[in-house]
Amino acid sequence: MTRTNKIIKDSFDRVAARQGLLIILAAVIALEATGLLQYYFSRKAIREEADNRAASEMQVARLTTEKTTLTIEGSAYALAWMLEDYVDKPEIYLDEMQRIMDVTPVIMNSFIAFEPNYYPQFGRWYEPVLSRISGNTYERLQIGSETHDYFSAEWYKSVIETGKGYWSEPYLDDALSMMVVTFAVPFKDHEGKTVGVLGLDITLNWLTEVVAQIKPYERAFGTIVSRKGQLIAMPPETLAVDKALKYQAPLEGTGWKMSLTIPEDDIFEHLHRLELMVLFLQILGVVFLIVILYITMNNQKKFQSVSQNKSRIEGELQVARGIQMSMIPKSFPPYPERGDVDMFAAVVPAKEVGGDLYDFYTREEKLFFCIGDVSGKGVPASLVMAVTRSLFRTVSAHEKSPQRIVTTINDSMAEMNEANMFVTFFCGVLDLRNGHLRYCNAGHNAPVLVTAEGNRSLPVEANLPLGVIPGMSFTEQETDLTTGTGLFLYTDGLTEAENSNHELFGDERMFAALSAELGSHQQIDTVSQAVQGFVGDAPQSDDLTMLYIRFMNNQISEETERHLILHNDIQQIPQLAEFVEAVADVAHLDVGLTMSLNLALEEAVSNVIMYAYPKGSDGLVDIEAIIRKKELEFIISDNGTPFDPTAAPEADITLDAEERPIGGLGIFLVKNIMDVVEYTRSDDGKNILSMIKKIA
Repeated sequence: MTRTNKIIKDSFDRVAARQGLLIILAAVIALEATGLLQYYFSRKAIREEADNRAASEMQVARLTTEKTTLTIEGSAYALAWMLEDYVDKPEIYLDEMQRIMDVTPVIMNSFIAFEPNYYPQFGRWYEPVLSRISGNTYERLQIGSETHDYFSAEWYKSVIETGKGYWSEPYLDDALSMMVVTFAVPFKDHEGKTVGVLGLDITLNWLTEVVAQIKPYERAFGTIVSRKGQLIAMPPETLAVDKALKYQAPLEGTGWKMSLTIPEDDIFEHLHRLELMVLFLQILGVVFLIVILYITMNNQKKFQSVSQNKSRIEGELQVARGIQMSMIPKSFPPYPERGDVDMFAAVVPAKEVGGDLYDFYTREEKLFFCIGDVSGKGVPASLVMAVTRSLFRTVSAHEKSPQRIVTTINDSMAEMNEANMFVTFFCGVLDLRNGHLRYCNAGHNAPVLVTAEGNRSLPVEANLPLGVIPGMSFTEQETDLTTGTGLFLYTDGLTEAENSNHELFGDERMFAALSAELGSHQQIDTVSQAVQGFVGDAPQSDDLTMLYIRFMNNQISEETERHLILHNDIQQIPQLAEFVEAVADVAHLDVGLTMSLNLALEEAVSNVIMYAYPKGSDGLVDIEAIIRKKELEFIISDNGTPFDPTAAPEADITLDAEERPIGGLGIFLVKNIMDVVEYTRSDDGKNILSMIKKIA
């Protein structure tokens, strides 16, 4: 080890040691904070449990007490009402009182204390009492006297003054020698005049028995106090405690309060034991942390090397993702100057890089597009994706047939497919002038035609994916898109997206999310939101790519056509000039453009007249002019010998006239004047040359 390396290692070890001490210190603080938080929340939970238990116990005792007090109140009012008509018959009072007391065991005494001298025969004080001896055995008494002057009693004065029922403070009934609480109500005669006070007594022993039942904890005890704070009931075994939790609840109608006292030691006894156990475990945890930290520091150097490699790989993957994303079109709308097509696309790789691809571009008023899905994921799939996209651009730049494009790409990929990876692929060529779509499928999902009448799958031949078998024959198909029709292309990452229950998004949900009323951007957003809402938090399992093409066809629906039919006689060429001038007048073209069009048409038609038919034979040349809103199209057709003038090599105008080969200048001139020049050989054996010139 060199001195420099040793210095670096020693510095690293010192830094690691300081970091270790800081980690241990932080761990101790964290453990202590955790213990304090645990203690706080445990104490809070136990306190809440104590509150709930106390509330429950007090609720039962309160309801029991209130049920009895309400029964006594009801009995007192009922008895006073019943006896109103018997004021003249005082001898039956005690009999009626007995009937009430027989069914209400908690009533110890019942009485009526009359106004002074109400019954002259009984003197100033008349208070008949029925006192329970035991069970339903009673003693009948008259306790009113000068020594038992009930006129000064609290319950008597309150009822006479207020005319309302009243629960008394606890007091010693000197005539009956017992501590009681009285509920007293006004006693009236049949004319409604108050003539005395009717009262029912309950003993404090019964209330003491009620509060004795409040036992949420071993040393907890309950009490009842009067409205003036006098103790009415308390169990005899209560102890003095230093710290306790106290709960109170009013007793309805009486003015009393029921209280519950719970010593804190009873509530938090188990928490204190738990606190000691947690402290022991914290110390043990710190010891384990020191051991783990020691082992971790020994392995940190290995982990550091692995981390550096991982960071490098992640950085390279990010660069690879940027390169991959730069290979596909991502500026939308791609053709803002055009009104005949509306497009949007989105690709979401399941990993940093993926195997899905899409591409499109326009050439000669045609939209060339494709979508593909490479088998597998990650870096290998991304490399195959890049090769596939490059092949599409290269092949389609010189080829208009989707079938030949797909066949050429397949042969190229099959030759170099040592990894046995394949690509599902769909290629289409859309004529933006009339909506004619030619397409070829290679094992890919069928695109969806989105129309106002409903959504349906585009009929496709399955064929095999690219790269499987060299020399594979693929089928080309075609259809026509009407204005407003959308073509939705996607990879199986859409329909096979899974939620947390392993359910697939499927074709039905995809069809439901598509609408012909939406623009391309809205369409992709709507489907993306539908997938995200279905998948939720489930991880993405496959690359997801979508491409939406909406054919708009902004040209006018009514076209103006002109026809001219010539014989293969060069003497008829002047008729062509008149024909072009007539077309130019309808299209409102200026003189310069008219002369250029006449020159191009003359070159093309002269070529047919001179070379299409055998010398000496008679043939026809059909010239059709179609005048549209933004373009002129001239279609020249004949039944002569097959010949594609666009396939001839272009003339090299940089050479001197002596060095330049004969021929080629005519088609060169036509291509430079016209915007689109295309040749096709029809099924019925006609040469058809289409020339398009864009006009303002």
